[in-house]
Amino acid sequence: MYRNKKTGIIGIIITIIILITIVIISNMKIEDFSHIGGALSSFVMPVQNGITYIKNKISGNEAFFSDMATLKEENKTLKERNSELEKSLRELEVIKSENETLKEYVNLKDKYTEYTTIPGYVINKNTSNYSNIIVINIGEKDGISAGMPVIADEGLVGHVISVTGTTAKVQTLLDASSAVSSVVGTARDAVVVKGNLQDTSKLKGTYIPTTATLLEGDKVETSGLGGIYPKGITIGTVKQVVETKNLTNRYILIEPAVNFEKLETVLVITK
Repeated sequence: MYRNKKTGIIGIIITIIILITIVIISNMKIEDFSHIGGALSSFVMPVQNGITYIKNKISGNEAFFSDMATLKEENKTLKERNSELEKSLRELEVIKSENETLKEYVNLKDKYTEYTTIPGYVINKNTSNYSNIIVINIGEKDGISAGMPVIADEGLVGHVISVTGTTAKVQTLLDASSAVSSVVGTARDAVVVKGNLQDTSKLKGTYIPTTATLLEGDKVETSGLGGIYPKGITIGTVKQVVETKNLTNRYILIEPAVNFEKLETVLVITK
């Protein structure tokens, strides 16, 4: 009986609370609800934003990993294409080089039509202070023999000193033991052009006649004497006239017409 009375009291209390709540709500203005809603919103929104951020982050990561896989595949494809392009570029460079070589051959043969020549290109160089030898890719099988002059588009290179079946060694003008009978300037003063030990990039002209008047810029070319080089092949240009106490010892420094460092294509004069 006591329990039933207690239960009834609790029910009455709950009923009273409900009635009071209804009365309060009925007396509240709409603006008050907006304040309550705002308070609830200020509490709920951060939570909602946090959940939304986490959701977007997870979705973003999925997109990121998806993009990474796509990028890896695209990178692989680009590498393969790049490799193919590099191969094509090398092939084009080879073709271009061959075309340029053929063009040089044609230009050389057109320039020196008065000679019977065989074209070749440099395959090795052996240079030092005392020696300046090049090796070309034509030899005895091509009709090359020792003593034949070798020229380039710009002028005289040197002469063949030895041959094998398929190659030939050429002593260039820069070699210390070379000597070419030459003439200088319009007066055609005779000099002997040799390799220069003091400056291997320049030639040295000696045995100058005492009556000769030489000037910087004078052209130097072969005289045709000596039995090896034909007459009139360009050797270079006078860069300096070096006077000495004894007039017979004076000499000239000559800039070679041929750029021996970049020399690639030559003609061997066979007749």
